[in-house]
Amino acid sequence: MKLKSLLLGIGLLAGVGAAQAADPFKIGFVYVGPVGDLGWSYEHDRGRQELEEYFGDKVETTFVENVPEGADAQRVITQLAKAGNDLIFTTSFGFMNPTVKVAKQFPKVTFEHATGYKRSKNLGTYVLRTYEGRYVSGVTAGMMTKSDTIGYIGSFPIPEVIRDINATYMGAKSVNPNVKMKIVWVNSWYDPGKETDAANALIDQGVDVLMQHTDSPAPLIAAEKRGIRGIGQASDQSQFAPNAHIFSVRDDWAPYYIKTAQAVMDGTWKPADFWGGFDEEMLSLASINDNLPADVRSKIDATFTAIKSGEFKPFTGPITDNKGNLVVADGYSLNDQELAQVNWYVEGITDEVPR
Repeated sequence: MKLKSLLLGIGLLAGVGAAQAADPFKIGFVYVGPVGDLGWSYEHDRGRQELEEYFGDKVETTFVENVPEGADAQRVITQLAKAGNDLIFTTSFGFMNPTVKVAKQFPKVTFEHATGYKRSKNLGTYVLRTYEGRYVSGVTAGMMTKSDTIGYIGSFPIPEVIRDINATYMGAKSVNPNVKMKIVWVNSWYDPGKETDAANALIDQGVDVLMQHTDSPAPLIAAEKRGIRGIGQASDQSQFAPNAHIFSVRDDWAPYYIKTAQAVMDGTWKPADFWGGFDEEMLSLASINDNLPADVRSKIDATFTAIKSGEFKPFTGPITDNKGNLVVADGYSLNDQELAQVNWYVEGITDEVPR
């Protein structure tokens, strides 16, 4: 009887162990836009899908799209935590404070917030060095412009966007001392109508190379219709503007999502501030157009290589802001913490940073 009971006990324990082993690791994602925006949220969701493909039935993912930055975000993040997700990625700057609040309420859940700067015991941050792609974009725009006027469509005046505007202009200025930049803000991450209006307004002001920090292909479509050039945002947007498209700066979040999920499952995860760019192959230049002049293509390749290798860092001084202040000393390169706090325009940008 004792032997039979022991065998039954072992059998029950084995059954429980098998059931526990079969339980997938649950991961939630929160997107600010639709997965079909063909930009920022689209690429985050591609990363989620690649994560699922990598781990197979070991993981189970959930996503919520079109989440406004504010009270709705906190509600959605809370729901994902209550639903038993072990790891939650919140993928927009405006989700920062809601993520911090929910992380405090659910200390056993691991949280990761994209583009933010607030961390805690169970909350890490991650961001792409998009300014690397913007600098190459600026170099290209500076060489391609015939009117010496390039345009930038801004979403919100947060450090990430201000930093990228500066990188774009510094890149353009490095090859074209006469270049001017015009900026239009749409106060939205994804609004094809506003983005189209902004693109047309810039083109009407003489802009002939267009860049954006918004997520739809609408600006590129406008560039194609108006006969100017443009650079795609976040994903490969070449299909929307076969003639206008120069290249797209593509984000690839999959390596980070896979690495982070594995670390949490292994129990080795620790909160950190991660930055990925060309060197980590999380940022790339997608579908460089064959219709570019040879000297432009050569300069694109050389600039990309110099940044990827670390030979050149875009935010290396001396850099003066547009009020005449030395903001980066000669020979000094801004570190990640300083890059995350850029709130000034470089010399030559005539606009004021919106407050």
